[in-house]
Amino acid sequence: MLVSEETFKKDVLSKIPPRDESPLPPDWLRTEMLERFRVLQFASIREEMNVLEIGCGAHALTTVPLAYLVGETGRVVAVDRSRWRFFDDITTVAGLKRRIIPLKLDARELPFPFKAFDLAVLVHGIRSLKNEETMIKVISEMLRIADRVFIAESLPVANNERQEAHLKLYNLREEIFEALFGEKDDLHYPTLGKLTELVEKAGGNVIESGTFEPDLPHYLAYIPRKYVERVKDEDKRAELLKRWDRAYGKWKRGTEHPPVGWLLIELPSPPLGAGRSAGR
Repeated sequence: MLVSEETFKKDVLSKIPPRDESPLPPDWLRTEMLERFRVLQFASIREEMNVLEIGCGAHALTTVPLAYLVGETGRVVAVDRSRWRFFDDITTVAGLKRRIIPLKLDARELPFPFKAFDLAVLVHGIRSLKNEETMIKVISEMLRIADRVFIAESLPVANNERQEAHLKLYNLREEIFEALFGEKDDLHYPTLGKLTELVEKAGGNVIESGTFEPDLPHYLAYIPRKYVERVKDEDKRAELLKRWDRAYGKWKRGTEHPPVGWLLIELPSPPLGAGRSAGR
């Protein structure tokens, strides 16, 4: 769907009300959706497409621009295992709820026996899959049921102080979650080379790739200090609190989205003549 950013702001983002979630600014949700809209310009989305989204999350950050881009006759099947708290309210107020089919399930085992989608997307979500084995399995499932797959993720690159401030605070999340719950989550951002390696291990073929600068603030590195205060190991808690205070101070002064890497992938074409019976 060829639509300008200004039109998206007018048609959709203007309907999203401010949120009172200090220290995040009131417009953080609209800003994050705008970043997703910019990312999706590389996904070759057309009207009437049937799109699967993996890891839609509680705030439908990618779901909303996806549903807008596929148009009235397109559909977005949004998948997440557990995070649905604000999803219905946000998609409703955006005026896009009827284009979206939410499914609560594990993306490692998608319940579609054949290719059911024109496109499957995973935007800023691969870092939440916790380990490489799960990443490969999810990508493999996406390739199995969609003609093409689009993956985008922030890169571990800082080109200015504001991007560095984001990375410093974000990079604490993996350690904090591991200290609290005994398992990693919100893993450190992968390189574009690492994303390509995961795709190849899943059996996919990268047909296009690139990086771009969102040129927007980015607030989602934030994690409340109270989480760090719950870490039971005293030495680890003291270390993390010291690092959190230092990183949060820089984040609060200004934070910006780091560069984003993206991949458009599909299954390799079968060899010429594959599937023919012997002697034919």
